[in-house]
Amino acid sequence: MDSRVPPRPPEPRPRRRDRHGRGMRGPVAPPQVPLAASRAEAFIDLVHDSVDRLERRWPQLSDVEFTVREVPPPDGSDQDGGSSWDDGTVPLGRLVTAGGSRPARIVIYRRPVEIRTKSRDERALLIHEVVVEQVAELLGLAPESVDPRYGQD
Repeated sequence: MDSRVPPRPPEPRPRRRDRHGRGMRGPVAPPQVPLAASRAEAFIDLVHDSVDRLERRWPQLSDVEFTVREVPPPDGSDQDGGSSWDDGTVPLGRLVTAGGSRPARIVIYRRPVEIRTKSRDERALLIHEVVVEQVAELLGLAPESVDPRYGQD
């Protein structure tokens, strides 16, 4: 007589079907509606709006590369060799000067900006302030001369 236990049959997998015959659900909103944009995409749109606003006044900004990163590097240094946050505060953005064939770059850090704002309007204002400050540093000017409405909103 064999004392081995016969193997169990495989567990039945849960059914994945449309129980009410209505088909698979589609997206909540069509792609053209702002609701369909992710938070990251909405943030990038706000940065582009701010840059477009400044490029009308300062055409030389067309040579500057504007990028968005999630967070600043944890060790305080960027891949470009510069130090991001020596004083212990988390930066909202930074300027990477041009070097060789690489154009100047302004980096905006998404998560620190989002944490400091509650609404889309506050976020747009803070993004514009950060962009103006970085452009002012790049051009060697005061932020008020880059955008006369700086600090007034």
